[in-house]
Amino acid sequence: MHRFRPLGAPPGTASRHPCPGIPPRSRRSRRLRWRSASALLLLLLPCLPAAAGSPPTRTPRHLARFPLRVSAYVANSGSTTLSVYDTRLESRVGAVQVGHAPTGVGTAPDGETVYVANSRSDTVTFVGTAHRLPIATVPVQHRPFAAMPTRDGRHVLVANFGSDSVSVISVRDRHVIANVQVGPLPHSITTVPNGTAYVTNNGGRTVTVLDPEAHVERVVRVGDFPSGISSSRDGDRVYVSNTGSGTVSVINPHTDTVVATLPAGKAPLGNAVSPDGNRLYVADSARDCLLIIDIAARRVIAHVRVGAKPQGVAITPDGGRVWVTNEESDSVSVIDPFAQRVRFTLPAGHEPEGIAITPR
Repeated sequence: MHRFRPLGAPPGTASRHPCPGIPPRSRRSRRLRWRSASALLLLLLPCLPAAAGSPPTRTPRHLARFPLRVSAYVANSGSTTLSVYDTRLESRVGAVQVGHAPTGVGTAPDGETVYVANSRSDTVTFVGTAHRLPIATVPVQHRPFAAMPTRDGRHVLVANFGSDSVSVISVRDRHVIANVQVGPLPHSITTVPNGTAYVTNNGGRTVTVLDPEAHVERVVRVGDFPSGISSSRDGDRVYVSNTGSGTVSVINPHTDTVVATLPAGKAPLGNAVSPDGNRLYVADSARDCLLIIDIAARRVIAHVRVGAKPQGVAITPDGGRVWVTNEESDSVSVIDPFAQRVRFTLPAGHEPEGIAITPR
């Protein structure tokens, strides 16, 4: 490494004192003065004016690629709690009291709020991630199962399993501004960047497509008992777990048609797409494993054993870990998708289902 040296003699070089009769300073004193002068010069360098005719230069700012804290929030459907985990430490760090039988969890785009569907309270709890405390409770229709924000963060869409409807909540005003009838037994929701939302109708072999104004735009036929649903980061594909068919339907959002069908074990539930869009991770609830699917090849490339009756699936922002909730084991599995193995099995509350990972 090249060290900064000012013009003139380097530190430690012997020189004659310019004033006779005054004793020369010690070597230690010279070193101290050298370090002080060097530090002062380095501090002043950014403030020096640019040379004439040359454009000013800016000191580059190196921003972190990922946030300092990434948390996982797990809805424990057999209780009234939301378990919180630090995904970097891979450990549980607390719990939040919400409504009765929380099932689905969604996270705001900015990571500042988590939305929890409380299926037996007919409410959605807003949880602030800064202090991990509830900040609002919004009544919705009967048996809400999922709560998912739109990509712009302005609204939360709630799948009301017991009302065959979707409630639209204004995030700013924290109240329901519309209730939209969809298919029978709406289960889960995903949204894409243009504002369109896709709702699985568990009792109807269909997915309802809602436009950005939450109007029913069309209905797409899929497999038996559609449940979990996710979309790629760029919104180019939507993936629907057909629990009764053992498949995943792949929807092209530009045409709202099924363009592929992927094998997905015996009873697929939650699913999530890798950040690069190449892999799909699916919880096979009947065989207690996480399926890793190569999307382009349309085949399962790995089965990773997890706990009993896996439900929800979520991925860390860097794609390096997959988290799976195990309903009948009261646990969460943390998986390395590249090594294709479970790294840790962490305790959860009673009957964990939904999971969301957020940068807060």
